[in-house]
Amino acid sequence: MIPAGGCATFSAMPMVAVRRLASILVLASLSLSCERAPCSGVVCGASELCNPTDGECHCGELDGPVCGAAATCLAASLSCLPDPARCGSGTRWFPGAMAFEEVTDAWGLRGVEGTRLTVTDIDGDGWADLEVRRGAAEVEAQDGPRRVWLLRNTGAGFEDVTASSGFLTRRQPGGGGRPVDVVAWGDVDNDGDLDAFSAIPTSDPERSGGETTEILLNDGTGRFTLGPAGSPIRRTDSVDAPAAASFVDVDHDGVLDLWVPQAAYTGTLGQLYLQNDRLWRGDGSGRFDDVTAERGLLTTGWDSMDDIDAARAHTQGWAGAACDLNGDGWAELLAASYGRAPNHLWLARAGGLGFDNRSVASGYAFDQNLTWEDNENARCFCQANRAAEGCGTLPAPRIACTEGGWVHERDRRPFRLGGVSAATFCGDLDNDGDIDLLTSEIRHWWAGSGADAGEVLLNDGSGTFTRPGRDAMGLAIDHRTVAWDEGHLSGAIFDFDNDGWLDVYIGGTDYPRNRGRLYRNQAGAVLGFTEVFPSAGLDHNRSHGIAIADFDRDGDLDVIVGHSRARCAPSEPNDCYETSQIRFFRNVAGDGGNFVQLRLEGGPGTNRAAIGARARVTTPDGVVQTREVDGGHGHFGAQEDLVLHFGLGAHCEAEVEIRWPDAALSTQRFRVTSGHRFHVVQGRSPALAP
Repeated sequence: MIPAGGCATFSAMPMVAVRRLASILVLASLSLSCERAPCSGVVCGASELCNPTDGECHCGELDGPVCGAAATCLAASLSCLPDPARCGSGTRWFPGAMAFEEVTDAWGLRGVEGTRLTVTDIDGDGWADLEVRRGAAEVEAQDGPRRVWLLRNTGAGFEDVTASSGFLTRRQPGGGGRPVDVVAWGDVDNDGDLDAFSAIPTSDPERSGGETTEILLNDGTGRFTLGPAGSPIRRTDSVDAPAAASFVDVDHDGVLDLWVPQAAYTGTLGQLYLQNDRLWRGDGSGRFDDVTAERGLLTTGWDSMDDIDAARAHTQGWAGAACDLNGDGWAELLAASYGRAPNHLWLARAGGLGFDNRSVASGYAFDQNLTWEDNENARCFCQANRAAEGCGTLPAPRIACTEGGWVHERDRRPFRLGGVSAATFCGDLDNDGDIDLLTSEIRHWWAGSGADAGEVLLNDGSGTFTRPGRDAMGLAIDHRTVAWDEGHLSGAIFDFDNDGWLDVYIGGTDYPRNRGRLYRNQAGAVLGFTEVFPSAGLDHNRSHGIAIADFDRDGDLDVIVGHSRARCAPSEPNDCYETSQIRFFRNVAGDGGNFVQLRLEGGPGTNRAAIGARARVTTPDGVVQTREVDGGHGHFGAQEDLVLHFGLGAHCEAEVEIRWPDAALSTQRFRVTSGHRFHVVQGRSPALAP
């Protein structure tokens, strides 16, 4: 540093800057005397050097960045750490406080209806956009009811850009728009914008209108064109039945691949068909090739109940996910199954060499409760067949019995005592550094305790899970009636009050008495949750479909939820609304709280959207939060914002570690301060995001 009012001596400076400064001072001395040097009178902070060329204080080196008065110089990384934009005592919701307020009309969403929602940023402006679908896929008629919306966030509301964006462009001639059933977002060609995977079932040509699953390429402004016509992912020679989609780089070659679980479909003669879930390898142009077999993901038909119990048979896919469950840097693939079929968990071999089936061994396939005796259909069977195994002392059924409701040899098997799994969500719920799971299930009272409930699965760090049970987690539901149904199809894991601990939302729909339920993480030494009742502002019946993002960029996470009108029952509580109108609930619980947001961008060898990157944020009290950039998950396509949000509790700064999904699993560490969104390009110092 050059002393105020005097000349610098080399001995007073760090040796790293001496050589650069010497040459600059020689030139400067030709035209300036020491007393009139540009740095005369300039007082720089610690680790800053005044450059005589411009008279500015530069961080770390003479040509380092100029931090200014509102930032701290980090000389080791030649970067500037901005002062906190927020530095308060922290926020944490408590019973009796409001958590959300509805702003649906104010944000221009009146008339938008749907049950499937994703978050995206179609034009890269930093404002989270919204994609909405209503019901099963069919051709978007020009004069019929709307089924699909692509909505651009202007910062003050949403504008409908569905038509102008080309999102529904047809490949076949004809009017109307292409049908859309499953959606996921990722930068498939690494050009810096988010492209779309838009998938449809093709078993019914009339509903699909001759259209197929497509990749939609973004030009960077939010306008889309159809991807390669010859891409095998279109499946023009076979029936496609997509149930979900997850972008993931399975081989860490820097190009996104796609995991697409397959649902069951009905053939022309009414038969039910199952098929293998699919893994597609991207080539960086928008083309995807089927690598299911070569990556070890083949399953069998439903010919052997032993194979079904062992999760070696096809799933009846209803959802998917991809996240790193054993911490080795390589993402596992998950498929949640409908209709009493085991869920599948495929453990990635390190190095991207393929996958091994760990569905049952991991504890994900189904729970270990094999109770069948309280199934009302079993009691019907036993009432008529007292000599059958286990039937002698079963109570009388509480339902009107019908023939064929129970097959005694089949329905006592593990796969039949599993669940109807609608979705799986990945997140570190207990802040212990590994990714836990939350499942959602459809469940009926008459199926008994053996039928799996949606619950938390706690990871031991190796990708093996224990199920403490809903009661132990504080997630139990008091149904208040003997007969009840749980239609838990969608949900989310997010920190709604910025306290640094992930909370849980479970969407309840499609049956009477179902509503959305928000649970706050108690942030204790033992994981547990407390319900945030609807009176706190998030009051929504038949909640189906959810999008979570900081839509208004005020530093906390907002909620947009969809609505299903299936099985409406006016005489029952929590009945359907008049339409499937989506609703926007603005977060007020986190207002003024400390937070940091990270927008990650992959460099060479990493997919540019940084999908699969893992961020760990450590606050001064030692709490470590772990998040991964989501490439899509959930029941027929849901997706979180690619911008990672961390509540910081009472803290105003934190340490960050990023593990990038490249071949070397490169890591990057830096400090952040509260109240900012940082744009982190791999290998560069973080910068404030616009």
